[in-house]
This record gives sequence, structure tokens and C-alpha cells, in this order.
Amino acid sequence: MKLNPNETILETLYQTILSKKNADPAMSYSAQLLSQGPKKIAQKFGEEAIECLLEAATENKQGLIAESADVLYHLLVMWVNSAVKPEDVWNELRRREGISGIMEKASR
Repeated sequence: MKLNPNETILETLYQTILSKKNADPAMSYSAQLLSQGPKKIAQKFGEEAIECLLEAATENKQGLIAESADVLYHLLVMWVNSAVKPEDVWNELRRREGISGIMEKASR
């Protein structure tokens, strides 16, 4: 994956997943996940998140790195499925910047 200097790896991966939205599920894992719908996508994300948590709990750094990559990938699949763009999330993070976590949580 060659990066445009103005893109992050997550934005590039998002675009790759987006490009697979209407691809043949037999030829693309992303297309396969997207064809299964939001419940299956959420389930897969949850499985990856649990695996990530287990690696963190056992202090397995390499496992945590690998599972973190899986979590991010499956999160981006959920975004594509839900028509959430990376910039939507980046804007929300910018909105929260400089606000204490306690204050931000209380505002919800």
C-alpha cells in the first residue's frame, strides 16, 4: 500500500475497504464481511476486541500489536458499512481536544 503523504494508513485502509464494498465476496475478505451485514460485522469486531484485550491482559506485546491491527481493520469495516468517514471521527476527536475526559463524558 503506497501512501499519499496527505493520508494516514487508516485513511488508506478505509479507502481500500470502501473500494471492496461491491466486490465479489469470494475474492475479498472485506467484501465478504460487508455482504454479511451489520450484525456479523459487529460480532467480528467484538471477537477481535476481546482477543486484543486478552493479549493486553497477558502482557503479550507482539500479540497486542497484531490484535490491535485486527481491531482497527474491523472498526474500519464497520465505518464503511455505516457510512462513517474517517474525517467524521477525526472531527469528533478534534471537538473533544482540550476537554477533560470527565467533563466530556458528563456532557453525553
